[in-house]
Amino acid sequence: MVVKLTDVAKRAGVSPTTVSRVINNYGSLSQKTIQKVQQAMQELNYQPNSLARSLQGKKTQLIGLVFPTVANPFFGELVECLETKLFTRGYKTILCDCAHNSEKERSYLNMLNANKVDGIIAGAHNLGIEEYKELDLPVVSFDRYLADGIPIVGSDNFYGGYLATQTLYQQGAKNIAIVTGSLSSNSPTNERLLGYQALIKEHNLTEHVYRFAEFESSPALKQRKLRSILQERDFDALFCTDDLTAILVANLCQELEIKIPDELQLIGYDGTKMIQTYFPTLMTIAQPIEEMADLLIELLLYRILTPEKPLDPLYVLPGKLIHRQY
Repeated sequence: MVVKLTDVAKRAGVSPTTVSRVINNYGSLSQKTIQKVQQAMQELNYQPNSLARSLQGKKTQLIGLVFPTVANPFFGELVECLETKLFTRGYKTILCDCAHNSEKERSYLNMLNANKVDGIIAGAHNLGIEEYKELDLPVVSFDRYLADGIPIVGSDNFYGGYLATQTLYQQGAKNIAIVTGSLSSNSPTNERLLGYQALIKEHNLTEHVYRFAEFESSPALKQRKLRSILQERDFDALFCTDDLTAILVANLCQELEIKIPDELQLIGYDGTKMIQTYFPTLMTIAQPIEEMADLLIELLLYRILTPEKPLDPLYVLPGKLIHRQY
């Protein structure tokens, strides 16, 4: 049986108008009345109709989160952090998981728009999503260019790439390689390669750049390619632009009897709590996940409250080296 607003009013001993005023935080009400209504709502498990509220021009208190996949520890941790922090600010979230599927992302955007969410935090990596240009909603992006006027939040990827390569160099490596993605998307994460190249050029070293093609995103195909790279390697250090790839390398090195760090120095990128807990020997560049979540939320709420005021196009936060002892 669906609980109605009138049921809440009857349970609380007040008028339906008073219940509506409590829900919408409108008008002057005593704290005693507010508590009675809130208690009745809780006892009856009453949920205000967000769509109905949006049709009345009110905020839905809903935020859409559009990300590639929470199966990836980095995105899983970031999404969890965003959801927790938004909930404490009075917002609930709708999670849209759309890795490698442009149509899925478009469909989710249309759904979020139709349900009149208050805003969107987007960090999926599909290309050519023109709908972001047409959305009449506040949007903030994580590590991805979506459209002009949509601010991007991320870690300082250039500095992170430079720091990772510099760390390997300072530990005695002279032939430093990098394994990265296809770089087909217009993403700030491409700056990690540029940071690597800057350090290589600074010390007159030779580049060793290995890229995964779009179709090589599965662990099985990555492992196949990495095995070939390691068997034919002419480098003494390897920078992987994400931790999961670095873990695949570490496992292959054990299988191929390549000693880390004696024969091959290895560093990853992301530094989630899960990686630091379960793979404590992996040296990595940790992104400031909690700080980035705070900034994403603050910018989105600012845009919701003051949509006419412009924001900077890019906000970056520095990562830090997590140095492990083998």
